[in-house]
Amino acid sequence: MDVDAFLALSATVPGRHELVDGEVFARAPERARHARVRFAVQSALDRGLRALGSSCEILPDGVTVRIDARTASEPDALVDCGPRMDPDAVEAPPPVIVGEVLSPGTRSVDAGAKLAGYFLLPSVVHSLLVDPRRPCLIHHRRAGAAIETRIVSEGSLSLDPPGIVLAVDDLFGTR
Repeated sequence: MDVDAFLALSATVPGRHELVDGEVFARAPERARHARVRFAVQSALDRGLRALGSSCEILPDGVTVRIDARTASEPDALVDCGPRMDPDAVEAPPPVIVGEVLSPGTRSVDAGAKLAGYFLLPSVVHSLLVDPRRPCLIHHRRAGAAIETRIVSEGSLSLDPPGIVLAVDDLFGTR
């Protein structure tokens, strides 16, 4: 199945799904811990963009990011710095930042195939993998032809572009 057929199908089938190499996968219900941390990540990114006065916008989970013709993901958070999306769009333009909150069932996919897929998109500069079970953030950043990785558990994190600074504590839903 290609992404266009997947998006048409998604509009008619209840629940949340992702497309990986042409195969549709249902997303499992999430735990409260995951939901709290996902919201904290989204809120921290939103506060950072507002403090910067940026025209970029945070989009929570629910919109699809096309990786290639047969793969589409739904990150837990994304930052788009292009023109404002049509309010009825279900597909986001290629983002600058993607965020995934790790869960037991998807940890290896989020840190493997999805991470690699996101960095196939030239627009993606930052990927945030947030572990809700402990204050640990894995930040992947495009640096020319390489992807640099930092593991952060305290302090702040600079995401440039778009130029926001996040307090790591704010990403874990503890405030």
